[in-house]
Amino acid sequence: MVLLAGAAATGFGALYVTGLLASGDDAVLAGTRVHGVDIGGLSRSQAQERLDQQLGKTWPEPVKVRIGDRTATIDARAAGFSLDSAQTVAHATRAGADPLTVIGRLFTGGDRDIEPVIRADEAKARAVLTKTATQYDSTPRNGTVTFEQGKPVPVEPRDRHSLDVRGAAEALNSAVLSRQAGPVALPVVRRSESPVDAAEVNRAMTQFARPAMSAPVTVTVAGRQIPISPVTVGKHLTMKPDKNNRLIPELDGKALLQDPAVARPLAPVTGKVAEAKLRPVGDRVVVSDGKTGREVTAKGIEQAVLPLLTRTGAARTAALAAKETQPKVTGDRLRALGIKEKMSTFTVNFERAPYRTTNVGRAAELINGSVVLPGETWSLNRTVGERTKANGFVDGIIIQNDQYTKASGGGVSTVATTVFNALFFAGVKPLEHGAHSFYIERYPEGREATVVWGSLDLKFNNDSGNAIYIQASATDTSVTVSFFGTKKYDSVEAVTGPRTNVKQPGSRPGAAKNCLPQTPLEGFDVNVDRVFRSGGKEAKRETFKTHYVPRDEVTCGPKTSD
Repeated sequence: MVLLAGAAATGFGALYVTGLLASGDDAVLAGTRVHGVDIGGLSRSQAQERLDQQLGKTWPEPVKVRIGDRTATIDARAAGFSLDSAQTVAHATRAGADPLTVIGRLFTGGDRDIEPVIRADEAKARAVLTKTATQYDSTPRNGTVTFEQGKPVPVEPRDRHSLDVRGAAEALNSAVLSRQAGPVALPVVRRSESPVDAAEVNRAMTQFARPAMSAPVTVTVAGRQIPISPVTVGKHLTMKPDKNNRLIPELDGKALLQDPAVARPLAPVTGKVAEAKLRPVGDRVVVSDGKTGREVTAKGIEQAVLPLLTRTGAARTAALAAKETQPKVTGDRLRALGIKEKMSTFTVNFERAPYRTTNVGRAAELINGSVVLPGETWSLNRTVGERTKANGFVDGIIIQNDQYTKASGGGVSTVATTVFNALFFAGVKPLEHGAHSFYIERYPEGREATVVWGSLDLKFNNDSGNAIYIQASATDTSVTVSFFGTKKYDSVEAVTGPRTNVKQPGSRPGAAKNCLPQTPLEGFDVNVDRVFRSGGKEAKRETFKTHYVPRDEVTCGPKTSD
């Protein structure tokens, strides 16, 4: 028996050695396949190269997964799963080297399938699953009620669903390695974060939302009825939980007031207060009556509309509170001022210059609309203010120390002269005025004025017995000032006397820097009488005396030698 056993062992060993020699020490057994790729009879390196070329670039296949009630597909290769060709070939070689397999292959044929070895990269798997989670995670949602096109819409609460990335990576790894068929269920974490439950949503729908949208509500302002439709109300109505997680309505009153469906019908009975105004028309004055201001606030419309939303029938109507503001200046008050007619008007023309256009126009703008009550004193400096850049003025030419120079507000004296002549012919009393140091040809001699901030003003007292309205306007080359009130005299005239004490100008060079040339003009004295007439007769006469110094010739340029 021992001899027979030894002989059998010797024979088995011989067959095993024969099988190994037949297949080769470094060769994969013939008929070996890996996922359909034939590597039989190849050396290890050849088998590995074939697997890399035919299988490594396309395998493993995408994996279908299920996340909650939704499905997705994971790219297994992007998730870090790949073919380990070296280990797969090593496994195929080891699996084909056992004695039974080797000896069996000497007597039989056929294919042998080897499962591929998969390499996994957990970091890549988690990265892909984290990206997938952003697409499939659901955010929590409070239970609430919304309003769409005048209809209440219940919004049921929703829990937070989020992918468990760590658990999903483990599940995906297990499924890929085990060749699991069908969608792989990935673990999901559910958290309930909604403080408002479905029961509260149902209560809010029944007790408030449905009644609120059941019919229009109506508000009344100053006797005018303004219906507001459910569609309009719903656009500005929300429901939010209070501290007890009970849904309560909130109405955006500001947005509701601005909604055209509400703003348009409100406009005729609301608005800002309007003061009564004087408006000169030709030689007369028209008084436009003021308007009561009536304002509806956001809080006011919220307080009026919200209680109506749960009522029915006629009870869905309420008064809308409005704050009324009376004008400070009424038409009756303006009419009582006695501003009825044009008392005087005067225009001064000047040569076009950008600084004059700016400064004359700004001064006229500030003077226009002045109302001087009986007995009051009007001041040009107080009315126009300091001639600074901040006040809208620019540098221009003025007279200083008997010669032209540049300073802020140049050209305002043109306005002063125009105002002086207007008050002259209106017959009111001048309190302060001063002429230019030398005569300027575009002004009437003896009837002109200049002003200097802080030292020389143009003032008059309204002794006409009624209020005076001053209208001022300017163009690029002229300025006009008119006084409106009630004439105290039939007419006021100017009688200009002859020039006396005439003196001839001299000649001198101008400053070396910023020189302004100056044409010569004689100096003189002149008297102007203001004659008041009533009933065709002279009622009184006033004399205005003016002294002008000579205007020396000033030349600019390099000096020449004899």
